[in-house]
Amino acid sequence: MCRNRTAISGMSATAISMGIKYEHAPDVEKQIHTIAEKLGMRHLQLSRLKVVRSKGSSSPRTIARCHALPKIMQQAIGIDAYYVIEVLSEKFDRLEQEEQMKTLIHEILHIPKSFGGGFRHHDYVCEKNINAFYKRLQANLNLKREMGE
Repeated sequence: MCRNRTAISGMSATAISMGIKYEHAPDVEKQIHTIAEKLGMRHLQLSRLKVVRSKGSSSPRTIARCHALPKIMQQAIGIDAYYVIEVLSEKFDRLEQEEQMKTLIHEILHIPKSFGGGFRHHDYVCEKNINAFYKRLQANLNLKREMGE
C-alpha cells in the first residue's frame, strides 16, 4: 500500500511512514466545553465529542478538522454518533487565544443540532456566523467576570 501511495503522490517513503501522531487534548477539550456552555449549545453531547491534537500533518492550510462516525458505521456496530475535533498542533498551538477560540467555534458549528453523524456546510459555517458566536462568547465571559464568578 505504501509503495502505491508513494508512486502516486510523489512523496518519499520516509514522509509516508512517519505518519500523523494523535493524542488526547484535554486543554482544547476544556475550551470546547466552555464554548458550548457559554453559548448554550445543548445539542452538543460532550460525552460523545472527543478532542485530539495531531502532529505531523502535511495539510498546508488546515488548522483544525471535525470528523464524524458515519451513519452506516453507527448502525453496523450499534453505537450512537461520535464526533472528533482534531487540532493540528503545528498551526493551532501558535495561534493567539482569540483565533483559537474562533477556530474551535468554526469546528463546533459543523456539528448539526441532530448530533447524528452529519455535518453543517460552509453556507452556515462562515466568517459572519463565527464572528457573531465569538462576540456572544466574549459577552458571556465578560458578564461572568463582572458578576465575580
